Amino acid sequence: MTDTVERIEPTTARADTAAGKALLVCGYEDDAKCRKARLEGSIPLARFTSMATTLPRDKEIIFYCA
Repeated sequence: MTDTVERIEPTTARADTAAGKALLVCGYEDDAKCRKARLEGSIPLARFTSMATTLPRDKEIIFYCA
């Protein structure tokens, strides 16, 4: 199995997040960096980590860092 990272346009990420199709996650482990780079509709990495096992397997997850 090959792990790949698909890059998408910011407009696509915003639309998919707003439509509930995707979860937008700030990729910084440092809370201060995450707060500084936070995009509307995103969640911090720590919150994602705590809820990862409960997410539907077909939910798209978009990670970003600025």
